[in-house]
Amino acid sequence: MDTAAVEVVDLVKRYGTTTAVTGLTFSARRGAVTALLGPNGAGKTSTIEVCEGFRRADGGRVRVLGLDPVADAAALKPRVGVMPQSGGVPTGARAAEWLRLMASFHARPIDPRLLLERLGLTSVAATPFRRLSGGQQQRLSLACAVVGRPELVFLDEPTAGLDPQARMATWDLVTALRGAGVAVILTTHHMDEAERLADHVVVIDHGAVAAEGTPAELTGGRREVCFSTDADVDAARLEAALPRGGRVGSRDTADGRREYTVTTEDPDALDPEFLAAITAWCASSGVLAEDLRVRRRTLEDVFLQLTGRELRDQ
Repeated sequence: MDTAAVEVVDLVKRYGTTTAVTGLTFSARRGAVTALLGPNGAGKTSTIEVCEGFRRADGGRVRVLGLDPVADAAALKPRVGVMPQSGGVPTGARAAEWLRLMASFHARPIDPRLLLERLGLTSVAATPFRRLSGGQQQRLSLACAVVGRPELVFLDEPTAGLDPQARMATWDLVTALRGAGVAVILTTHHMDEAERLADHVVVIDHGAVAAEGTPAELTGGRREVCFSTDADVDAARLEAALPRGGRVGSRDTADGRREYTVTTEDPDALDPEFLAAITAWCASSGVLAEDLRVRRRTLEDVFLQLTGRELRDQ
C-alpha cells in the first residue's frame, strides 16, 4: 500500500512562451489522500491534466500506476476515475441514466442506485443534467468518477459550491475510498478540507513545490496567541517582554480593527507564564486586548505564509 500511485519528477509544462509548471516533483501513495494546494494559476490544474493524460508534458517524467498516462491511456482508463471541476456530462443526459451508462463500462461497478442515494441524488435521478443545481452537478460528477471502483481517482475541487450536508457526504465518500485502498488526489481551495482529509499535502506556487508533508508536519503543531484591539501595539516592545522569545505579527480585520498574533518556534513555550506576560504588557501599555485566544496554527496560515496574501490576476 506504500508504493506510489503517481510519480511526478521534474515536470515541465509550457503554453507558448508561458511556463506553467517548472520542474515539479512529488509522489502520491496508494491508499492515501494527497492534496494539491496553491493559488489560482499556480500550476495545479496543468499538473493534474498531465497526470490524467489530457495534456503532454514538455519535460520530466510522469507515471500513473506505473504507466505513462499518454502512451498507456487505454490501459489506465478502467483503473482511474476523473472528476473535472466542471463539465464532462452532456447537458441533456438524465442523472441516473448517465450514471448507469458510466457503470456499464466497468467489470465490477458500484450499484448506481447506492451512489445516487449516498450522494443525495435519488430525488433528481430522472432530471437532465442542465436542470440540476450546481451542487447536484458536482455530486453527479463525483459519482461518475468512482462508480467503476477505480484504483486511483482525481478530484478537482470536489466540494466547490456544495452546502454543508453535501460537503460532509463528499468527505465521507473520500474517506471510504481511502479505506478501500484507493489513491485519491484532490485539489481544493478549502484549507480545512485538506487538513481534514489529506494524508499528504503538496503546496504548489509558481509551478513548483513550495512545501510538502503531512498536515501536522506543515503546521508544526505550533500554537499562537491572538487578540484584537483598537490601540496601536509596539510589536518590538511586546516581543522584548516575552519570557522565551517570540514574534508579533498583525493584520487588518474586516471591521476595521487590527488583529495581533504572537507566535513562538517552541511549541512548549505557550505556557501560563508566556500568556501572562502578554496580558501584563497589554495592561501596562494601556492596550485593551479583546477576543484573546490561543489557537493552533492551521494549513491556511501555512498557505498564506508560503504564497502571500496578495490577490493574483489568474
